[in-house]
Amino acid sequence: MEVIKYPARTEWASLLTRPTFDSTSLFDTVQKILDEVRTSGDKAVMKFTKQFDKVELTHLEVTKEEMLEAELQVSSNLKQAIEMARRNIWKFHSEQQQDLPEIQTSPGVFCWQKAIAIQKVGLYVPGGTAPLFSTVLMLGIPAQIAECQEIVLCTPPNKEGKIHPAVLYAAKVAGIHRIFKIGGTQAIAAMAYGTETVPKVYKIFGPGNQYVTAAKQLVSLRDVAIDMPAGPSEVEVIADDSANPAFVAADLLSQAEHGVDSQSILITISEKLVDLVLEQVELQVEQLPRKELARKSLKNSKIIVVKTLEEAVEMTNEYAPEHLIISTRYYMGVAANIVNAGSVFLGNYTPESAGDYASGTNHTLPTNGYAKAYSGVNLDSFIRKVTFQQITQEGLTNLSNAIILMAESEELQAHSNAVKVRLQEEKEVIETYSSHRR
Repeated sequence: MEVIKYPARTEWASLLTRPTFDSTSLFDTVQKILDEVRTSGDKAVMKFTKQFDKVELTHLEVTKEEMLEAELQVSSNLKQAIEMARRNIWKFHSEQQQDLPEIQTSPGVFCWQKAIAIQKVGLYVPGGTAPLFSTVLMLGIPAQIAECQEIVLCTPPNKEGKIHPAVLYAAKVAGIHRIFKIGGTQAIAAMAYGTETVPKVYKIFGPGNQYVTAAKQLVSLRDVAIDMPAGPSEVEVIADDSANPAFVAADLLSQAEHGVDSQSILITISEKLVDLVLEQVELQVEQLPRKELARKSLKNSKIIVVKTLEEAVEMTNEYAPEHLIISTRYYMGVAANIVNAGSVFLGNYTPESAGDYASGTNHTLPTNGYAKAYSGVNLDSFIRKVTFQQITQEGLTNLSNAIILMAESEELQAHSNAVKVRLQEEKEVIETYSSHRR
């Protein structure tokens, strides 16, 4: 890890850059795959599955028999852990349900808002370096709470044409309706356009490598909505001398093991902590099965020493990390000033991995600085807020002058007329009624 002490503010932008890769040909490659799947459907999906996943499939959809087989292979202990995670994720996300009740904005003008589920959603779960069954729970459970009518999951098969048993079991627990053995760009294309087997969805969720990310961005231009732009995983820790060096090192490594393009950053006001953390990183990384991958990721990672916690907060808000751990003596005060982060973890006993698995919050979060503008996945991600309004004659009369003046000032006469014809009709009704009375 690179150590930088007391950088000038002019250096922040360069210090906080993420790992980059050459994407010159990436979008062209991805677009060709998208186009072929759009035109050739299942045939193209099978072709690319053979090419990229090195397996020739006879069918794309996971069968009931495969689901039953997978359930038998998952240990009872893991099932219990998944159930604990399911309960907490369900509890946290179900509390996010709310409608805006009917309100009267002015006499005779009634407005309200209703939450309606997105009918068809597609979930993507990577399978390249780890079986991310936790992501199945994070995406499937909110979709289930929202009552989406069709929830489909795509995840790449292994070389035997199988999906990891824990992924399939989590899919059952999370209420997934259909599961397909498709990975990468071809999975995004299948859900965006539909094939003979895979239904077209209205919104696609889930993380992935640079090809999946590029595919999501391309299909979102005109074909389907996506949850958010996403990139490699990242964590930042803000720490002072009250932080436990072993805990901090463990948190930095928990993201480093995700992939070579992941990034871990420590911002601290304690010079003494730096050497202690580096020592712990070296000790702990040697114990990791994925240590070679983690070491490559650490080359992208930094420890930055600043003078004050206020400066640490400013730098953090500029970086906008996916995950932020605050390991300081008065962490609540620091947290109060954080405005750009995907998910925040407070105190020495709140590791980021708790949010990844079982505390209840969602781990599908904006990366690459997108936390400045995007939220992580939540219940609202799976619903649309539809507004309703009902206006009485009295209400329209009260609003009419303002509507007509504003519409005509924008030179939109038809908008003005839509009000005027109603007022004229009301006037004629009143005049007819008055003449009959005479």
